[in-house]
Amino acid sequence: MTRPIHPLAVFDCDGTLIDGQASICEAMEAGFARFDLALPERNDIRRAVGLSLPQAVRRLLPEADPELQSGIVDGYKRAFRDARSNGQIVQPLFDGMAELLAALAADGWQLGVATGMSDRGLTHCLAEHALTERFVTLQTADRHPSKPHPAMLEMALFEAGAQPEDAVMIGDTAYDMEMAVAANVRAVGVSWGYHAPAELTEAGAEFVAATPADLKDYLLS
Repeated sequence: MTRPIHPLAVFDCDGTLIDGQASICEAMEAGFARFDLALPERNDIRRAVGLSLPQAVRRLLPEADPELQSGIVDGYKRAFRDARSNGQIVQPLFDGMAELLAALAADGWQLGVATGMSDRGLTHCLAEHALTERFVTLQTADRHPSKPHPAMLEMALFEAGAQPEDAVMIGDTAYDMEMAVAANVRAVGVSWGYHAPAELTEAGAEFVAATPADLKDYLLS
């Protein structure tokens, strides 16, 4: 089977392209502290990364009434916005990711992002790393149901003019893999994010890369 002329690689952002766990944990803790609630374990916060923010809060505090959950979401957003204004957001690219994106683009791949981040958050993140022009489609939780619903991937395929069989979803969580399966798109995991490789495989990953170089070799082989 020949490769399509312009295959599409859709990346999750946090935990796959960038490491933003410190900023996420601090903002979530601020949202809980706003209501004098016991702070969630950081590992629990990290495991909820990838979901939309409201869905992540519901996962962390499932018994709370919707008004309280909404208040925590608002507290998170305020804390994150204040931290960004004060230059305190730390979201470094994982080593080797810029080179991977450049290699894929040079090989004729179209690139996209499907993330639980907001439009504003993704825009800031990509601009900070001078990556905005790399991507032909950007999908966020502001305009779609939370992962693992396939809506983000379906819109990415539409905007890129790609068929499911010509695309791959690359992410670090089971939510990414389940979304890919739901959209009939190949699922490829990365081991440097928030869920263990075994979870990614169980959720549908056909391959789990240990490094960005491994991922490049797999996609370009």
